[in-house]
Parts: sequence; C-alpha cells; structure tokens
Amino acid sequence: MKDRAGRRRARRFAIGTAVVVALAGMNGPWLYRFGTEKYHQYKINKPEYKAANGKWETIEFPEEYRQNTIHAALLRTGKVLLVAGSGNNQDNFDAKQYDTRIWDPVKGSIKKVPTPTDLFCTGHTQLANGNLLIAGGTKRYEKLQGDVTKAGGLMIVHNENPDKPITLPAGTKFTGKENDKTFVSKDPVLVPRAEKVFDKATGRFLRNDPGIGRIYVEAEKSGQKYQTGTQDNYSVQGLSGADAKNTYGIAEKLALDKKDFQGIRDAFEFDPIAEKYIKVDPMNEARWYPTLTTLSDGRILSVSGLDDIGQIVPGKSEVYDPETKEWEYTGKIRQFPTYPALFLMQNGKIFYSGANAGYGPADVGRDPGVWDLEDNKFTKVPGLSDPDMLETANSVLLPPAQDEKYMVIGGGGVGESKKSSEKTRIVDLKADDPKFVDGPSLGTGTRYPQASILPDDSVLVSGGSEDYRGRSDSNILEARLYQPDTNEFEQVADPLVGRNYHSGSILLPDGRLMFFGSDSLYADKANTKPGKFEQRIEIYTPPYLYRDSRPDLSSGPETIERGESGTFTSRAASTIKKVRLIRPSASTHVTDVDQRSIALDFKADGDKLTVTVPENKNLVQSGWYMMFVTDGEGTPSKAEWVHVP
Repeated sequence: MKDRAGRRRARRFAIGTAVVVALAGMNGPWLYRFGTEKYHQYKINKPEYKAANGKWETIEFPEEYRQNTIHAALLRTGKVLLVAGSGNNQDNFDAKQYDTRIWDPVKGSIKKVPTPTDLFCTGHTQLANGNLLIAGGTKRYEKLQGDVTKAGGLMIVHNENPDKPITLPAGTKFTGKENDKTFVSKDPVLVPRAEKVFDKATGRFLRNDPGIGRIYVEAEKSGQKYQTGTQDNYSVQGLSGADAKNTYGIAEKLALDKKDFQGIRDAFEFDPIAEKYIKVDPMNEARWYPTLTTLSDGRILSVSGLDDIGQIVPGKSEVYDPETKEWEYTGKIRQFPTYPALFLMQNGKIFYSGANAGYGPADVGRDPGVWDLEDNKFTKVPGLSDPDMLETANSVLLPPAQDEKYMVIGGGGVGESKKSSEKTRIVDLKADDPKFVDGPSLGTGTRYPQASILPDDSVLVSGGSEDYRGRSDSNILEARLYQPDTNEFEQVADPLVGRNYHSGSILLPDGRLMFFGSDSLYADKANTKPGKFEQRIEIYTPPYLYRDSRPDLSSGPETIERGESGTFTSRAASTIKKVRLIRPSASTHVTDVDQRSIALDFKADGDKLTVTVPENKNLVQSGWYMMFVTDGEGTPSKAEWVHVP
C-alpha cells in the first residue's frame, strides 16, 4: 500500500509538471491570457488528474426546492432525505415553515415532503425495518442578551399532595412572596404527586418528598425592573383550598440574560417507501441536539440535548422500542455534552470518543471512554491529545469495523473559541490497555471536518474551518484520503465549496460522496459581512471511479441472516479482494454514529460469489446495508441492498 500511495503521489506530481512544462514552452502572453482559473479547470479535468485525485462537482437545486439542509440520511431506496426544519432561520420558525426534501441522486428528481414540526437540530438513526427514527428538535430559538425584553427563566413547581398529581395550564401565573413580581408560564406542566417516605427499619412515616415539575416562565411586562436577583417562593394564582397550600413554585434569578434554544419531545419514524413522517410516542425528555445510538437489542438510546427550558438534560437517557413505539428511561444518570459521538461496540458497551457539538459544562462528561449501560460504569480511555478541543471534532469507526479502531479528527475549543486542533487521534479498543495515539496531522487546525468511509476501506477527510463557524474566511478547501493499513493521508482534489457548521456527508450506493450544508457566521476576513447558508449539494467522485472498468454485482438475496450466507452473481468474481457491508449514514453537526463498514468472508466459484454475514449482533446491527465488492485494483462495484433482520 505504501508503494501504491507513493506511485500515486509521484503520478500526480508528474502530471502537474508535464502540463506546466508544456505551457511554459509556449509564448508568455498566451500563458498569461490562459489565466490561472482556466489552467486550473484544464488541469483538474484531465483524465490522468481525475484518475489520481478524483473530481468535485456542484449541484444547485431549482430555486423552489432549495433549503438550508441541516440533516441528511441515505434511505434504503437509494434516495437521500434532506431535512432543514426551520433551517436556522427564525423567520421560518415564526412562520412555521419547516422543510424536508427527498433527492434521487440517480434520476436527479427532488420532492417536497410535509414536515410536521421543527426538526431543526433533531437526532436520527437507522432502524431495523429501514425507517429512520427522528427525535427532538426546536421549541424556541435562542435569544441573545440585549434581545431579551422580558425577564424569565426556570420555575421549579412543587406538589406536596401525596394523593394526586396536578396539571397547571399554559398561562399560569406565579407571584413572588418576597419580590411581589408575577411571572407567566409558557407551557402546561404536569407535577407528579408527592412521594411518601418511610423509615426502612421501623416502617414509620417520615415525610412527603414533593413531586417536581419544571417550567419556563416570563415576566408579565417588559423591562429591567421586572428582573429578580435572588431565590424566592412563588404562589400559584388560580388555585384554592388544598391545591393552593400544596402547590408552589421556587425560582432562582429570573433575568434578561441570554436564553438558549429549547427542545421538543416529539418523535417520528420516516417511512422511505411511503415517503412521509409517522408520529410515534414522544420522548420523556425534550431534547435539542440529542444523539441517537442503536443498542444490542435493536432499541435506540437517546442521550443529551437541551430541554424545554433550554438547559442541558441532566444525564437522563432513555430508549425507544421499535416494536412498541414507546420510550422509557434507562434509570441511569450520566451526563454528556450535546451531540456526543456514541458508538455501539462489539461487546455491547458504548464507546464515547469525546467528540461533541457544543452545549454543556466545560468540565462535565467530556472525557472519552467506554460506558457500560448495565451498571452505568464509565471507564476513561487515556492518551487523547488536545483534550480541550473536542467540540466540532469528527469521529469515525475505521474500516473494517471488526478491528474496532476509532479516529477522532480535529475539533475546537469549547463554545465560540478560536482554538482548533490539527490532530487526528486513533484508539484500538481491542488492545489490552486501550489508549489514544496520534495519527497523521491535518496540517491545519480544523473544526467541522467531514469523514466518509469508502468501499475500498479508505476514509475521505475533507472541509471544515480553522475558526468557529468559518469566521475570518477560514474555510479549508482541502481533501485527503486516509488509508487505515498505512496510517497515512494522501492529498486529493480540493473541494469547490467551503463546509463548516451545519454540514455533513453521505456515501451514495454508486460509490460517490454527497456533501451538504454549511452555515458561516461571516463571509469575509474582517467579519463584517454576514454569511449565507450554503444550499448547494457537492458530489465527490473518488479516483477509483475513473478506472477502465468496475466489477459488477447482481442477482443475490435481499435478506441474509447473521451467521448465514448468500450467493450473488459477478463476472468479476475471481478478481474480488474485499466484500463490505456499509450501514447507510445519518449525518448532522459532524456526528454520524451510524456509519460503519463490516468485512464479509466470501468465496468465488466461476461467476458466483458467496458471502457470509458475521454472527455478532453488536457488530452487524439489524437493518439495511449497502454491499460493495472491490477488486484487486481497489475499484468497487455499485452497491446491492441487503437486509440483515
């Protein structure tokens, strides 16, 4: 592999040199007129260049179909679901304009899909039946300090009645006993009944522990004089008798400070055949920026996010059962920052790479490690370089998945920090004493890098920006292929479009890569010109698709059980060197925990290729996969869709 990589680098150098020499032999004025841009286009479109570096192309949807795509997932139909919700646009949010598109990369067709609520900053993952689970989203946009006109914040509602819960409707008024200021709830709140506590030894009644409800409240009127500075108890207007005595509120400071985004509890399955959202049981917790991860039994773990008050969910995880369509708490408390990168391991435990997309305390839940959900034990994995720069880092399970090696790529400081890391870090979780070691350098500090697994086991690492959300015109127009067997980067063609915040990538069934989104704060180095959301799609065609031919694959079973085999037809069967099952991506905010490439054992006989799916259900999660075969030149077939029940 090192020799091949070296030959490719030499080949690219030779191509560039040959063109320069040829042009230099012509007269100077002609060379000047040819122009830098024309020369660049001439060079990158030469067959030799594309065969060594690949090619990038942009696709611009007709205006009526354009949107600010925040989330994307490959469906088992081969189409791509593009979800914007309100698209980080408060005008859309206020108008309840929520967008979703389905794009067919083969036919080029685009379809609008009715979107039931604001799925901006939701979580998503592939389900065993081929549906996409989507949970969480936006209840309220953030308000920066200076934009907040009414003092507000969290009201903790107590219910001391052990016999019944109480529901307070939206618009309930709370009046402070000391400050005499009145605040109004924005939503209804159910406050559970109080819990009777008894002495375990004697059985004697000790006390009632009040039921607790949380609700966001705002002052009745605008202005600084309606702020509060200290904690106070609040009576609830509209209650009488025992309810008035048993129910009250307690709030800390209610002020005009910044108010973060608020999440929703709503959850949906997207049906790729009917091409519509299907509402399912809502989560127990509202979540904005959650991560959804498939567990050993096919249930889905939902972790982190900002709640309906705009505070980070305090470590309460829950699971979705695709059979019952319902959620239940895990009963364990473990807090992570928002969009934590959580991967199912082959032993059924969860690996947290440390990468995340932002919100949460700087000193809570940010260390990488292995999480055992059964006993809630968390074992830290040491050795990570730049440990304080894991926000906006990418994480990828390197192919093949059986090796259980993970790479953490780039990242930046907490919040709007200018810090960014040029590091890649690799950990082998099969080692006796796992620890991170540095991989090849990115060369430049990089937030929001994309990492895309390819059928030949390489990983394309591309894009990102040096500064937070591309500030100071810091987008990085570079791409490189990582080769896991040599632990080296290989520079390839440069992207045409800068990609930072709210961007992502998807491997398509034909072996190409699709890139979407980007949400720069500013569009100039001086940070004076507001940025514009990038609505163009970009397609990268890797070098392996510019070779003379590619292996074919057809006529196999649609379903293969774990531990079982299936036979396919390929005229190139005798040349096949690798067979891979690749789980379709669901990507957002530099987070794609679905992405994995699994090596299959195989046997060739004439034009028949018999493949065997591994038995481990944690390695091969139930669901639909793309199956690629790759020949000795590293050229993959188009994918065949295979269902593992």
